Amino acid sequence: MSENCFHCGQGIEKERILFDEKIFCCNGCKSVYEILNTNNLSNFYELNKRAGIRPDENSSQFDYLDTPEIFEKVTDFSEGNTSLVTFKIPVIHCSSCIWLLESLHTLNDGIKYSQVNFTRKTLQVSFNHNDLKLSELAKFLTNLGYKPVISLETAEKNVDHLDKSLLVKLAIAGFAFGNGMFLAFPEYIGGEDYWMQHYKGLFRTLMFLLAIPVVFYSASDYYKSAWYGLKNKIVNIDVPIVLGIFVLFGRSIYEVATDYGPGYFDTLCGLLFFMLLGKTFQKRTYSALSYDRDYKSFYPIAVTKVDFDGKQDNILLSEVKVGDRILVRNQEIIPVDAILINGEGNIDNSFITGESESISKQPGDKIFAGGKQIGSSLELEVIKNVDQSYLTQLWNKEAFKKYETGLDTLTNNISKYFTFIILGIALISGIYWSFIDLEKMFQVVSAILIIACPCALALSAPFTFGHIMRILGRNKFYVKDTLTIEKIAKIDTLVFDKTGTITHRKKTNIKYEGSTISEFDSLNIKTLLKNSNHPLSKSLYEFIDINDDYFPVDNFVETSGKGYEATVRGAHYKIGSAKYNNQESKNLETAVYISKNNEFLGKFIFKNEYRSRLKDLFKTLNHYKIFILSGDNSSEENQLKEIVPNYQAMAFNQSPEDKLNYIKQLQDKNYKVAMLGDGLNDAGALKQSNVGIAIADDTNTFTPSSDVIMNGDKVVTLDRYLNVCKGSITIVKMTFIISFLYNIVGLSYAVTGHMHPLFAAIIMPISSITVVAFTTISTWILGRKYFTKEA
Repeated sequence: MSENCFHCGQGIEKERILFDEKIFCCNGCKSVYEILNTNNLSNFYELNKRAGIRPDENSSQFDYLDTPEIFEKVTDFSEGNTSLVTFKIPVIHCSSCIWLLESLHTLNDGIKYSQVNFTRKTLQVSFNHNDLKLSELAKFLTNLGYKPVISLETAEKNVDHLDKSLLVKLAIAGFAFGNGMFLAFPEYIGGEDYWMQHYKGLFRTLMFLLAIPVVFYSASDYYKSAWYGLKNKIVNIDVPIVLGIFVLFGRSIYEVATDYGPGYFDTLCGLLFFMLLGKTFQKRTYSALSYDRDYKSFYPIAVTKVDFDGKQDNILLSEVKVGDRILVRNQEIIPVDAILINGEGNIDNSFITGESESISKQPGDKIFAGGKQIGSSLELEVIKNVDQSYLTQLWNKEAFKKYETGLDTLTNNISKYFTFIILGIALISGIYWSFIDLEKMFQVVSAILIIACPCALALSAPFTFGHIMRILGRNKFYVKDTLTIEKIAKIDTLVFDKTGTITHRKKTNIKYEGSTISEFDSLNIKTLLKNSNHPLSKSLYEFIDINDDYFPVDNFVETSGKGYEATVRGAHYKIGSAKYNNQESKNLETAVYISKNNEFLGKFIFKNEYRSRLKDLFKTLNHYKIFILSGDNSSEENQLKEIVPNYQAMAFNQSPEDKLNYIKQLQDKNYKVAMLGDGLNDAGALKQSNVGIAIADDTNTFTPSSDVIMNGDKVVTLDRYLNVCKGSITIVKMTFIISFLYNIVGLSYAVTGHMHPLFAAIIMPISSITVVAFTTISTWILGRKYFTKEA
């Protein structure tokens, strides 16, 4: 009896090593087992038996990675002690691989965290480059059996292209199918022709030879998938397909060898040709969706572009070019790699590295995209084009995910039991037909194993939600992932922040009360206002009509929900609430108070202008529980009651922490809450809510805490977006029904012996194409219904 290695499961060939009462095929496998055991990670083997990968004994040297030029090209980020790198690791194949690779920090102290993207077969690692060189990290992974593939293509982060080998396999199957049908044609016609009888042996041999590369090469992906599944005790959908291939091939060899018949070589080649055609179609569609998601759907984030004469202009992130000067305020995320020109940088890279650690930056220093400025505003010069996929990756980081199962989980569970049901039906049908017609039994079993496929079922949710994400994106409503669409459909409670969400940021009536402000103070105050991202500060900045000179800001401190202070040209200013400036708010009003050197100067009183058509919006939202939160006082409560007649409650003078706790209280009542607010000032409440919708009104409000980024002008049509998300769930359920009907009808024909295996092979990819066509047309109709031409 052959022995297998405890770690990798491969047969013992060159050497047999006994250690800890377990057998290993090489010292590499034994070493990995020792490392895992020493670090209490032996659960690796419990998740999947023999899931390990044999380490590469002849691992190439990675010393070249430590060359500064190569290091900079390969790494995504490098700041302070921390670097971030993404490796392509093709051998990732199961849950044990993911578990081990995401536990690297327990194996090596130099590694801070690691995250696997299973579909792309990539591993992102955050590590301390002072304790662990990049070359040592690559060697460490190689010694574990996960050798990274490093090439110019992976270094340049190119998008994955369609696998060429799949097209080669399809071409071979197509060639064999066409020629096999040609050679089998005389036997299909029949008759007692002498010439046919004389050469039929040659024709059958040629068909057999044509089928060999198809069975052993074109179908190889199905064998690998089925083997990986069985090795990890999972019976996936490729198992019955492989059984069907073997049954047809074995039966065909038997018929030809015994001169019983011509076999099914042409049918088998046709079967694999149509299956590979369906697989190519599926892969192309997936990569098209992925490409569109990463590179074409730019979020409605605007950045403040600064001209060389100091003039500011808000432009879309997608319009930023290398060489542009941009302004980044307190708490804003830097959207692109840049060089610091003016200001003192205090960069928090927690969105990138997972660690909340501020790094100071001086003019001339490089700042990476994804860092957050804490302190006074910065003027930056862009040195790299906007990498949308990088921002998407930040947005989808593990730390900001809200775990909740969805239709994908349901689909996976159905697919899991589906295979066992199909194998059971094939076995019962095979036994039944073996007593009635042995020849037909092979056709029936093959047809059952081929026709029944949950592929259409598995495609339903991703294709529908993929199209919906594109439609929503074109209409300036950007969702983080497909699960967010499901969560929006389940929402029953809407919480609106007042300022900047249901009010216009720019259209505000402002008047000043207080002592006269000198030009010197006005310039200083405008300089200080430029540093804040609060909607009222931005409105006030635009209201003060004076030359836009910028002066250095020292000792900038912002107290969330209250105000901020700093020193400009020797004078100390405080801008914020009445309490922050040691004043009493006598009237119910929205106002910004200003003090200079602890002496009160005056206040700017704001009369908010609400977005048009809000009344109509709230009438359409009568199925939802509506709550209004505001950091301002209750001066506009009566006006709000007119605009939102169906409100449940309103709360004023709410600090960011109060808003977060308010959301928690609603969730404790089992409400499914969507919060609409400022992406930066309401980040905590957005993250706490079931769905956080950040409103972007030509401002840089990007935050990984939100699930959706929505253009401010679209708030008044919120009901349309909610209805589209609900409609998408209906479409997915309809595609489920189509998939089930296809399988029930197909199986009934196959079981009763009325379906040829070749016809089953043609029908199988058609079912997937039908589902994709249905979802495409249905989502297009849904989009047209709510967004007219934009869908």
